[in-house]
Amino acid sequence: MDLLFRNVRELIELCENENKSISEVMIEQEILMTNRSREEIIEQMDKNLTVMEQAVERGLKGVKSVTGLTGGDSVLLQKYIEKGNTLSGELMLDAVSKAMATNEVNAAMGIICATPTAGSAGVVPGTLFAVKNKLNPTREQMIRYLFTAGAFGFVVANNASISGAAGGCQAEVGSAAGMAAAAIVEMAGGTPKQSAEAFAITLKNMLGLVCDPVAGLVEVPCVKRNAIGANNALIAADMALAGIESRIPCDEVIGAMFRIGQTMHPNLKETGRGGLAATPTGKAIAAKIFGA
Repeated sequence: MDLLFRNVRELIELCENENKSISEVMIEQEILMTNRSREEIIEQMDKNLTVMEQAVERGLKGVKSVTGLTGGDSVLLQKYIEKGNTLSGELMLDAVSKAMATNEVNAAMGIICATPTAGSAGVVPGTLFAVKNKLNPTREQMIRYLFTAGAFGFVVANNASISGAAGGCQAEVGSAAGMAAAAIVEMAGGTPKQSAEAFAITLKNMLGLVCDPVAGLVEVPCVKRNAIGANNALIAADMALAGIESRIPCDEVIGAMFRIGQTMHPNLKETGRGGLAATPTGKAIAAKIFGA
């Protein structure tokens, strides 16, 4: 199949040569790949956006997982924000809280939209619904946010991995954070190149992140990893918008992530046998849930 772009370099060149946004090019790519109409593709993404919004809202009302390991932390953070004396700032912590809310819903067997995976589903919506309060986007702009994120997710999925089992958490939360950073930049009025810089800066700072779910469940440390992914995305977006560039090109950062994942020990790739899962407390939690 002929594609409009296969990597970030081709994507940015296409945007610059044709004076198009990343989101527009991704919509055109979807039309080409699926043979669906523009209206059908945008309608589907609108539905995804609704699922994300509902997950955030549900999580912020307070949920608990069946195991009791996760739930309620996003509510605690919102109460902390309301006190008005935060260290990190309201927007940052709002994004963190909404990212956690989404993953708490996932852990509680609720409906979420994998972006790019269920375990990393909080970062993109968490940042979106936080920056929404500052940038006041239209519904169309919010949908385009998701197409921009999807363009970078498409590149990673086809040139590296978005699977924790294949590449560690760098491939899941790392990719999600980079996707969010790129989308934030476009929504904030940055250039396609700045979106690519934001993705590269984000992923560089999450290289080597292991996937070590306690008891093999997508709860600990996954929920809080999404929190840090949201934080990372916002910082990288601001850096890119300020004109800061990654010294290593975006596609090379993605390639590095893939190679790191290839050499990562299996115990650190979603097996629940290494990292935090292998700590005394991690083992005790697993034994309590599943038995010795």
